[in-house]
Amino acid sequence: MDHRDVAGLVLRGVIGGTMVAHGVRHGRTLEGTARWFSSIGFRQPEVQAKASAVVEIGAGTAVLAGAATPLAAAAVVGTLTVAARSVHLPNGFFVTREGYEYVLNLSAAAVALAAIGPGRLSVDHALGIDRRLTPLQGAAIAAGVGMAAAAAQLAVFWRRPKPQPADEEQ
Repeated sequence: MDHRDVAGLVLRGVIGGTMVAHGVRHGRTLEGTARWFSSIGFRQPEVQAKASAVVEIGAGTAVLAGAATPLAAAAVVGTLTVAARSVHLPNGFFVTREGYEYVLNLSAAAVALAAIGPGRLSVDHALGIDRRLTPLQGAAIAAGVGMAAAAAQLAVFWRRPKPQPADEEQ
């Protein structure tokens, strides 16, 4: 194993594990997740809740296995781009104020993984498909397909929620 194999394993474990955990959490609380999607401006919030659970678990599992890595990384980027646009961007950078710090870093890690590849201990390597793309091509697929999918989801399902009037003090 060389340094890229180790880097791939580390990135796959962190990115994939995080996405699976989020997907399982959304799947266990579908009603609450649907209410949350509705509150942030998504149409068909029940569909959004189910889709988020499926995509997060599926993408996370694929990343963990090193399977279809650029496409799995694109699903991560897409999911996190939707989160950034619909929730985090207006709150600034820092995650402590619900900013985009977390989603930006996890997205960048997914693009980096697509660039370096999943490493030798992966499904992609076992199938011989990890050597078909250049690092630039892998990164471009992860970033481009992910952001395009996010743009489509946002265009079809999301509308910025109307500001709620502040509660009057009594």
